Amino acid sequence: MPLDAICLSALTAELKEKLEGGRIDKVQQPERDMLIISLRSKGENLKLLIAVGTGNARVHLTKASFENPAEPPMFCMLMRKHLTGARIVSVSQLVNERVLFIELDTRDEMGFESRKKLVAELIGRSANLILVDHEGRITDCMRRMDFGGDALRRMLPGMLYRLPPAQTKPALLETTPERRREHIAAAERDEPVDKWLLGSYAGLSPLVCRELAYRSGGDYNTLPELLDAFCESVIAGELRPYTVFDGKKPVDFSFMKIGQYGDAMHCEEQDSFSGMLDRFYADRDRLEQQRRRSHELSKTVRTMRDRQQRKLAAQSEELRLTDSRDELRKRAELITANMYKLRKGDRVLECEDYYVDGCPTVRIALDPLKTPQQNAAALFREYNRKKAAREHLTALISEGEKQLDYLNSVLELLDSAESEKDISDIRHELLITGYIKNRRESKPYRSKAQAPLRFVTDDGLEVLVGRSNIQNDELTTKTGCRTDYWLHTQKIHGSHVILRCEGEEPPMRSLEQAAVIAACYSQGRGGVKIPVDYTMLRYVHKPSGAMPGKVIYTDYRTINVQGDAELATRLRKGK
Repeated sequence: MPLDAICLSALTAELKEKLEGGRIDKVQQPERDMLIISLRSKGENLKLLIAVGTGNARVHLTKASFENPAEPPMFCMLMRKHLTGARIVSVSQLVNERVLFIELDTRDEMGFESRKKLVAELIGRSANLILVDHEGRITDCMRRMDFGGDALRRMLPGMLYRLPPAQTKPALLETTPERRREHIAAAERDEPVDKWLLGSYAGLSPLVCRELAYRSGGDYNTLPELLDAFCESVIAGELRPYTVFDGKKPVDFSFMKIGQYGDAMHCEEQDSFSGMLDRFYADRDRLEQQRRRSHELSKTVRTMRDRQQRKLAAQSEELRLTDSRDELRKRAELITANMYKLRKGDRVLECEDYYVDGCPTVRIALDPLKTPQQNAAALFREYNRKKAAREHLTALISEGEKQLDYLNSVLELLDSAESEKDISDIRHELLITGYIKNRRESKPYRSKAQAPLRFVTDDGLEVLVGRSNIQNDELTTKTGCRTDYWLHTQKIHGSHVILRCEGEEPPMRSLEQAAVIAACYSQGRGGVKIPVDYTMLRYVHKPSGAMPGKVIYTDYRTINVQGDAELATRLRKGK
């Protein structure tokens, strides 16, 4: 997803039209590698974002808001000193390079007019933002570079600014059709077309090389005409912003429509290059933050789940040891029945076992330091202890299995969470159920309740899906009517699904589509034959004291369906 030289040229044309003549009002540095310049240009208030971090180097207009640090960095203070009140004279690009120049008319420390230049080098790991004075010397840069690398490219205040070294590969747009044909004729035909393009020409990103190879069918014979048409289109300025999506996740962007992924991904045209970059990085950062929060919460829940599993295993082992309690009681009763034979100091009792047919002779070990009565009493005490332990352990294991089942259901909901709000709701659920403590926030959780996920079947019937266990309870016990249909995957965790019927028998097609939706929002998503139970809501009940999302139901039928994410997406309504 690099911002290549061709894409930057289209972006530069946009910024040139918007920024030239504008006056800078404010400078902010919300992150270490990001600068926000607020300005007034042609009757508009604009915000220019310049980022030079590894993997996100870019320049574009933005509508996003950023939180500033309590203390502005030194670089930000210096930029405010030199840029505030400056007028943007021109915006230009170094030919065929990912370097953008913003020339400024400002005033120096003595109040005299001065021409300065803001240089954004958007070149991979060496991306940088440099302020250059009228003599071509570096006032300061976001990333100072002293030792290592080319001595001529050391970036320190007071040094002369020098452009990045030119690439040794020829720029595709500067080559003639004849020269390109000579290059293609000399190419090793065993090498893939995209690898050859990337290694032969400057200014092309891997994505564009793959797209050109895809359009050529991987055939070098069709490449000359394709490159001719491509160069003519770029030189004519026929560039449009496109974003490639994997579902809802943005994965790449370009100045041309991308078709190499086929049906696996879809390509959408955007309104502008600035808007494309602003949306792409905002969505990417939001999804990354959501993934990070989901991962942290999932890790916490998984740790609790694993701890609960270990506890259940230990309790089950203790329960197994209580299986010998009846043998203890039998031995105590045999000692009591044969008390007349025993004397203090006896080590063994040999007697008939009247609990077994034929009354075979058995040997019972005794403690010689105890009287016969004390030996029997000790066995009775051990029997009563194991009996009480069994009752207690049985209750603990039953409760532990409920908690384990609940934690597994939370993990499933986290896997299917679609937004940060969903994750916040699940976290709130864990807070009120006591599984986690609110250590970070002193204020109580206050948030507008989310509506359940909403779908509409091809017959026009509404389908509601819970986003969390608490919302599952809300759907089942309050939202749905008794005559609505309730659906849930059989014996595996998933969301509660309500098919609104308004008192009428739903068509089988709607039931099947609702079952597919239930499968898509369960652990069985992606399966071939997923059993989904369905029944009228009147037959669904929540036991007293049950964990959130736990219900029992009767009078149900089962339908086997296959998870179909495309169908669920098509029937989805709203957010």
